[in-house]
Amino acid sequence: MVTFRNNRRGRFRGGDRNFKRNNGGSNKYKSDFSSNTNFQRKAPGRNNHNASKLIEKYNDLATEALASGDKILSENYFQHADHFTRVIEEQDRKKNIKNLEKSETSEIKENNLEEKQENEKQIINS
Repeated sequence: MVTFRNNRRGRFRGGDRNFKRNNGGSNKYKSDFSSNTNFQRKAPGRNNHNASKLIEKYNDLATEALASGDKILSENYFQHADHFTRVIEEQDRKKNIKNLEKSETSEIKENNLEEKQENEKQIINS
């Protein structure tokens, strides 16, 4: 116990670690959020790629909690599982919208190509 107290005292002092302290000098690390109108998080929902695994995990935990007789804990786990089912539904909805946009743009490109070919034929024929 005594050694713990002695080691605890100087553990996180930054005197010899060359930490830079901001004394009001530079604005290098400050950001102006009011000018950033198109702000998006880099990784929205960082566990979303494992959502199906998390659904399975929370459903298993909920059934174990029910088996042990803890209804409140099981409901909590079921709510977590429900959250991740909604995450998957949202991801699927976004994928469908993206696919529709891609198909629409490809149809527009095909139509424009057909129009160009027809116009070239008319120019050649005239």
